Amino acid sequence: MSWNVRIGINPISWSNDDLPSLGGETPLETALSEGAEIGYEGFELGNKFPKEPQALADKLAEFKVACVSGWYSGMLAEGGLDDEIERCHAHMAKLQHNGCKVVVYGEVAGSIQGQIDTPLAKRPKFTTDAQWQTYAKKLDAFGEHLLARYGIRLAYHHHMGAWVESPEDVDRLMAETSSNVGLLFDTGHTWFGGTQGGHSVDVVAQLRKHVRRVVHVHCKDVRPQVIQTARNDNWSFLRSVLNGAFTVPGDGAVDFRGVLTELHQAGYEGWLVVEAEQDPAVAPPYQYAKLGHDTLRALVNELGAR
Repeated sequence: MSWNVRIGINPISWSNDDLPSLGGETPLETALSEGAEIGYEGFELGNKFPKEPQALADKLAEFKVACVSGWYSGMLAEGGLDDEIERCHAHMAKLQHNGCKVVVYGEVAGSIQGQIDTPLAKRPKFTTDAQWQTYAKKLDAFGEHLLARYGIRLAYHHHMGAWVESPEDVDRLMAETSSNVGLLFDTGHTWFGGTQGGHSVDVVAQLRKHVRRVVHVHCKDVRPQVIQTARNDNWSFLRSVLNGAFTVPGDGAVDFRGVLTELHQAGYEGWLVVEAEQDPAVAPPYQYAKLGHDTLRALVNELGAR
């Protein structure tokens, strides 16, 4: 009996949206052709993909890959619900047209994730119960709207440099919201977000706490020594990326067997997306994308055979 999950990839392995100088010269078609050749079933979107819904569908069909999802830059931490509902329409309609079931919600209001010279210690934080509750209420309502209007689940991406970064932040967000707010569980950001004072978080145990809320998964591996140095020296998120904090599954310290076992036992059905911000000049995209795919495929086949 096979396990009903699909393996996709984010084009960030070939070209980086936050740091366009990384792989900026690489055509979209290179990523699509190489990803399809490796065996990936779908791609998350990046800034080189067509913006018009049918043009996007046509481009993906050319390479016989699906549209997995796409990052949405949310502003609910500082903005209003009505403005967000209006602002999101073009993006959500594009995802809906291309058969997506989830949207990657990344909170960018006040975030420092794209600022290469701003250390992670300066990230924004909710400091009162009222702030958490106000934010959660807007997220819940937004998630309800997306599901009713577009048939798309909100997959909240906890992210370095943003309001929800640490495992404790994720715990609080999940406690304050309903199932209208799904969790995008990112293995790399979980490890990085939990690395403080010489200690790292147990990624599998953190997943276990919230696995029933997980609607999307980003599979990043980590280089713990780089992350520890980033914490000790108070690097920015992008400086951490440039120095190799992240890599693909099979090339770092994350227990992906444990992660996938938890997802399998919980009945997760959806996408497993390889997303590893690296400098393509240092980490050849095809080689690393293949390692990530083959690592996940072997584990999925093994678990599905049980």
